[in-house]
Amino acid sequence: MKPNFVKLVTNWGNYPVVKKEFKSEENYQKIKEFVLNHNEVIARGNGRCYGDAALGEAIFSTTKLNKFINFDRLNGVIECEAGILLSEILEVTVPQGYFLSITPGTKFITLGGAIASDVHGKNHHSEGCFVECVLSFKIMDEKGVILNCSREENSDKFWATIGGMGLTGIILSAKIKLKNIESAYIRQESIKAENLHEIFQLFEESEDWTYTVAWIDCLQKGKNIGRSILMRGEHALKVELPFKLADKPLRLKKKFSPTVPFYFPKFVLNKFTVKAFNFLYFNKQRPKIVKNIIDYETFFYPLDAINDWNKIYGKSGFIQYQMVIPKDKGEEGMRRILETIANSGQGSFLAVLKLFGKNNPLAYNSFPFEGYTLALDFKLNRELVQLVNNLDKIVEEFGGRIYLTKDSMSKSSLTNYLKNVESSKFTSLQSKRIARGA
Repeated sequence: MKPNFVKLVTNWGNYPVVKKEFKSEENYQKIKEFVLNHNEVIARGNGRCYGDAALGEAIFSTTKLNKFINFDRLNGVIECEAGILLSEILEVTVPQGYFLSITPGTKFITLGGAIASDVHGKNHHSEGCFVECVLSFKIMDEKGVILNCSREENSDKFWATIGGMGLTGIILSAKIKLKNIESAYIRQESIKAENLHEIFQLFEESEDWTYTVAWIDCLQKGKNIGRSILMRGEHALKVELPFKLADKPLRLKKKFSPTVPFYFPKFVLNKFTVKAFNFLYFNKQRPKIVKNIIDYETFFYPLDAINDWNKIYGKSGFIQYQMVIPKDKGEEGMRRILETIANSGQGSFLAVLKLFGKNNPLAYNSFPFEGYTLALDFKLNRELVQLVNNLDKIVEEFGGRIYLTKDSMSKSSLTNYLKNVESSKFTSLQSKRIARGA
């Protein structure tokens, strides 16, 4: 058999970078041949996970599986191939009065990746993970057999695949349920919190809001530790829109999206620039509370407004570290986490706190459980391994867990990875690292 294309491959964090066999195909028979002719295969979507989850010895890219199959406008059900991006789904469905039931912080992930990671969003406390909107999917197993999977049909495979990080096969297509909306806008309230205790109080007071998220200044210490801004929102009704938006409530104007043209030099990102950014971000909102109407892209996907923003972290790359701490220990655990980060001096531009609701017990491979989750970006450097080790110890002490979609170097014991995965055919660098107990 003629070898496939070999190339350098990395995910969004630009770490690790590997030279591996890489194949993209839309013909099911050729996909089957690829699976059967390799001992190890892993599927990869748009490469927007951060670490080594979608990297392996033979990588199958789903990017050519990018077709719409059916859109039931009456019932709000859409079926697409697995490589289609959430952004493409939104372009089709929002003008028809529908939105994704669950969406993560970027719209540039694939539908298959959303299932494999069982992604969560700003509404986990109220509406759960992505699985709650997944009606069914088609997956190719290790023998090249295509299975229809749902809660009723091949249910074991369905639940193993949800949050299964691609280890159960190659997702080919999926059918999902959308939610009705009257406009493409969000009614938002933005509230400043002076410290960690106040932001936790705000989260508790906001549990009846559909969407909540907070930005945290992770370099503050003492009485200001946890200084933050909570954003909470609801899909705006047409009657809530200002006059200039009410005539076309489901249409957004095209925006200019700047592109980061090159990898930033190493010296640009340091504790001083992060501290300055955090100061400006917190103080750009002067009143305690700001109420406004903003478009859904600004609310859900602020970083998507800048193309290739990952280059800001330089060629050496970065990691995203995301953990969840049980709700009853959330404030104490996050205080320890933030103290450790502040003392290390390795601040994060992106420090996002969210509240998780109860997990779906059937989705046993999913990351969330009831508690608080914090996501942080750290530039790769010599001190980072020690910082991650220190953070892992705190997460372990408080009974927490690490998110596999972001992980690249945490303790394997901190993952819930992976149960009821019967095949070793589908294997990633992450799964092998964790199996070694690294």
